[in-house]
Amino acid sequence: MTGPKKGGEAGYLRIATEEAFATVEMLQSFDRVLDGGDPDPGFLSLMGFYMRHKSERATWVFERLKDLGALRIADMDARGIDIQVIGLTSPGPNILDADTATGVTRDANDQLAEACRKHPDRFVGMAAFAAQAPQEAAKEIERAVSSLDMRAAIINSHIQGEYLDAPKFYPVLEAIEAMNVPLYLHPNTPPRAMIGPMLEAGLDGAIFGFGVETGMHALRLITSGVLDRFPKLQVIIGHMGEALPYWMYRLDFMHQAAVKSARYDTMKPLKKGTVSNYLCENFFITNSGMAWEPAVKFAQDVIGKERVLYAMDYPYQCPVEEVVAMDAMEMDIKTKKMFFQENAQRLFKIRL
Repeated sequence: MTGPKKGGEAGYLRIATEEAFATVEMLQSFDRVLDGGDPDPGFLSLMGFYMRHKSERATWVFERLKDLGALRIADMDARGIDIQVIGLTSPGPNILDADTATGVTRDANDQLAEACRKHPDRFVGMAAFAAQAPQEAAKEIERAVSSLDMRAAIINSHIQGEYLDAPKFYPVLEAIEAMNVPLYLHPNTPPRAMIGPMLEAGLDGAIFGFGVETGMHALRLITSGVLDRFPKLQVIIGHMGEALPYWMYRLDFMHQAAVKSARYDTMKPLKKGTVSNYLCENFFITNSGMAWEPAVKFAQDVIGKERVLYAMDYPYQCPVEEVVAMDAMEMDIKTKKMFFQENAQRLFKIRL
């Protein structure tokens, strides 16, 4: 199939907002973890496959993760993608010890920034950070945004079983809010404490486990009151909102019931009242991995047309047929341009 043409011929540019890369240095660190004793089972399932399996899928993806140049741009051209918003692939530094993770993220941000300088009309970067060392992570976010022109911060969900609602991570969230960039909450395989039943059924990764784990992380930011502490923080979640838009009614009902009955010490009244209010005011949603018109339209209806963005999920899921399907949605051109181009322009401060 011949891919769609880029350059706005369809009436909009296509800005893909959840695209992954990896550095050689990070992958070398991953090798050491894989070769060590008792590696995290989710990490073994995820990167153990992509780094060491000889299947066509694994080798194709792994080759492209490492490229920030001609190969990536050729793939973009073949799919009609004008711009990629790029972040460090899962699990990023989250699996590493604090010192190693801090070095890996600084190096990764430098490499991504250099690629963005070389291809300013094609690449936009998101800053990685090592949340294991919160104070150092805050400094790196500030450096990456102010000195490297990164347009967002990205974390691959849980940090060795811990979540960003823990007070120890507040310096990270404070830095992101202060720098006025969004936080991309990207999936990771579930932590050791919850992965077992999923792993034994082959459901731990993108097919299901990613969405369960990341959706829970997003909810923790809401129900814990973190977004009342950091009210300007904007969070991006992919894969059609990790299913949360479709649970909004029940989330609101059960949250209110739990608060009223004082069932959990950790669940208190929220300043905005309902979970759905935070989803509509503090979250943006991308359709990464979900090239499905009914889902896109539902999210636009309940979250807002100005908060739903296009993404591809390169190189993990990027068939040209999905671009064609999204182009063909029965949607007025104004809304479609918001979806493909304008929402991303505004959120990531992309200058065209």
